[in-house]
Amino acid sequence: MKPKSQSPFLVNLHELPRRAGEMRPYRLDFKLEEAIGTPMLAIKTGESMLIEFKAESVSDGVLISGHVKSKAKGECGRCLDEIEWDVSEEFRELFLYESRKGEDEEDELFALDGDIADIETAIRDAVVLTMPINPLCKPDCKGLCSECGERWEKLAPDHTHEKIDPRWSGLAGWQPK
Repeated sequence: MKPKSQSPFLVNLHELPRRAGEMRPYRLDFKLEEAIGTPMLAIKTGESMLIEFKAESVSDGVLISGHVKSKAKGECGRCLDEIEWDVSEEFRELFLYESRKGEDEEDELFALDGDIADIETAIRDAVVLTMPINPLCKPDCKGLCSECGERWEKLAPDHTHEKIDPRWSGLAGWQPK
């Protein structure tokens, strides 16, 4: 993992004047060095991520709003087939100037470090919070048979398994004399 000072999510806002209403567009396009997502669905390490946003000076800091695009990969929560999910999410976050962040402010607030804004948390929140917890390959995926593990879509409509009461399993091989 790279040191924080080399993170691709660090944005230098030096060129953005600190007058309310000033705005500059930015574009970041890089390969992820650490996966973003959940165990079932994530933007994998090495996957491209495009972040287009505008940084706008406001009285207390810089409002950063934009769009993130990438591709997540994972597995269906029912049949375990591989799936791809297009990531296309909006995000918006206010980064306070260091001088505007008070002592009693919550740690949840974002603050600039000089002219540097670290947008990683805002991007992770926008992406992860919109990902499905239980992703499906298709909305009507029927999953797998719990007995044999085959996909229900490939099994006959009358597919069943003989169920033996486990209390009688000791007599399974018994033959009368």
